Amino acid sequence: MTELQHPDARGFELVADVYERARPEYPPDILAWFSERLELGAGRTVLDLGAGTGKLTRALVATGARVLALEPGDEMRARLASVVPKAEPLAAGAESIPLPDGSVDAATAAQSFHWFRPDEAVPEVGRVLRPGGGLALVWNERDPDDPLQQEVWALMEPFRPPGRRRPGESGWRETIERSGLFGPIEERISRFTDDLDAARLVERLASVSFVAAASEAARLDLEARLRELAAARGGVVPFAYRTAAYLTFRLG
Repeated sequence: MTELQHPDARGFELVADVYERARPEYPPDILAWFSERLELGAGRTVLDLGAGTGKLTRALVATGARVLALEPGDEMRARLASVVPKAEPLAAGAESIPLPDGSVDAATAAQSFHWFRPDEAVPEVGRVLRPGGGLALVWNERDPDDPLQQEVWALMEPFRPPGRRRPGESGWRETIERSGLFGPIEERISRFTDDLDAARLVERLASVSFVAAASEAARLDLEARLRELAAARGGVVPFAYRTAAYLTFRLG
């Protein structure tokens, strides 16, 4: 197996199929913003960093651009190749990108930039981007202000590794800003809700890396509690997301 950037990310390799089935897509307004600002289309090359099973990759392919999908995990990359065959998979991490200097017009990272070692990944991304090329980052995060999500998070708290931080607290932004390679970071927020029955709710949470890496007994207990939560709300729950998206452009 190609080494993953972060030990906790190995959990995704255990649930690649579940991840593909259960994880949501990204809001259309965020995808449109990325496409317009990155000028995606025929004749452009975009690098999708930590592409996973291709949740963002498929939207990039739909623009007509050439899409290189960088994914170090063997299982995730195999799933990506089957569901997004028009993308070109690369078996590598963001800290060592097997591409020449200035060879891509844009780079993206969905649910992944916080897994990278930022002091290595930021200059490496800057190296492969042409001057003026854009870097777009996005995270679908469970809305922390939503009462249901607060209940869900309480159930998941015992699974959370000590010291585990939210994506916005992982230091990636500070590393980009002090690198001197990129301009100001633009930000947009979008919100959406998925209506999930008990089975889909269980799969959605099973796709979380630290849940996937837990013991079978712990996972079965969580599943039972999630099914009880759904049943108490009539069998379907509104699963609220807050999507945070960011854009910055390579200087020089």
